[in-house]
Amino acid sequence: MQRKLIRSTGALVVLAAAATALFGYRNQPPFKSPLYTPVDAKELKLPAGFSATVLATDLGATRHMVVGKNGDMYVKLSKLKDGKGIYLLRDTNGDGAIDEQKLFGEYPGTGIAIKDGFLYSSSNKGVFRYKLNAKDEIIDFDKPENIISGLTDHGRDNAKPLALDNKGNIYVTVGSYNDNCRATGSAKGMSPCTILDSAGGIWRFKAGQLNQQFSDGTRFATGVKNAVGIDWDNKTNALYATTHGRGKFDDMYPQYYTPKNSAELPAETLYRLKEGDDAGWPYIYYDHFQNKKMLAPEYGGDGKKTGGEKAIDPLVAFPAHLGPNALMFYTGNMFPARYRNGAFIAFHSQSSELKKGYLVAFVPFVNGKPGKWEIFADNFAGTDLAKPTGPIQHRPCGLAQGPDGALYVTDDLNGTIFKIAYKKK
Repeated sequence: MQRKLIRSTGALVVLAAAATALFGYRNQPPFKSPLYTPVDAKELKLPAGFSATVLATDLGATRHMVVGKNGDMYVKLSKLKDGKGIYLLRDTNGDGAIDEQKLFGEYPGTGIAIKDGFLYSSSNKGVFRYKLNAKDEIIDFDKPENIISGLTDHGRDNAKPLALDNKGNIYVTVGSYNDNCRATGSAKGMSPCTILDSAGGIWRFKAGQLNQQFSDGTRFATGVKNAVGIDWDNKTNALYATTHGRGKFDDMYPQYYTPKNSAELPAETLYRLKEGDDAGWPYIYYDHFQNKKMLAPEYGGDGKKTGGEKAIDPLVAFPAHLGPNALMFYTGNMFPARYRNGAFIAFHSQSSELKKGYLVAFVPFVNGKPGKWEIFADNFAGTDLAKPTGPIQHRPCGLAQGPDGALYVTDDLNGTIFKIAYKKK
């Protein structure tokens, strides 16, 4: 898949001038030479009627993304570029090409969202916000307000994705920095798992209150190992999260689990969460072959014992190790009606069971109930994962919906922004 975009040339300026003369586009904004020329992403496999375009590439470690009502695109970076951690990308004249960009925010991170006149953005330790003006533009790039500080960051699974409801609350994931809560130097799990006091869950804070510390938050849901995908759905008025499953079983428990078991378990999961819910990590995991919550071996499990009677069940279970890194409920009108109010999920890795990965999936919802998940956009990898002939090209990470209903997908491997649109034939 093409990594570098074709840079603009003077010929584009000539073409634009000719179009103005011929067709009288007198009310269009002045033509600007694009920073990146859009390229058709023909390698992507999409349902009939859909098409994809690469808007930009080589941006850096692009994570989550949000698009404002005015079309401004904000993209979070997990690694600083030129000392900054957020991109503002603009198509100022509506020609489909990005012709302005700005880097700001002196902190890396993952989470980003727009709500009630503010842009919210997370570092790996907290959350900031930027006031927007009447045109939905940031007023002061250099002086964000500090909303939350003191979230734990041990370097592993330390992204702080965020979501906002309609009652002034902000929800922040604090992922676990210990894959299975094993005690140091032991195969046994800590009992109780003390990590759950500050990680392995989702915390709720006030979106409009400045200078909150971790202690000011409420643990909204626990037992959620690492929910990098998180979104508030207005249709069902609920918080949803996709979680990364734990890692190996066979390293310490070969008498119960084979390497194949470790490669195909546990399921990645989608949950609907309410306050006080417990998804069960680290004490249990979900086995999508048996469709059961299983007791983890660190806590006495053997691959056959069920557990977690008080833990909630997932809405949907996906194959292991796909790495769900973004969740977005679709509310636009561009796509066919079946997609409205359904959930898109960006998967950042691959499944040995499916021999597939690096894809965007879709879960239809009807009357608040999920249907069977399906692959929506495939082949971001750019190679056959069953018989690879080259390196992985793209790893989907973030999702966003544009004001026209188009779907944006970020890639944090090569810093690429894809735009997926639909046109009825």
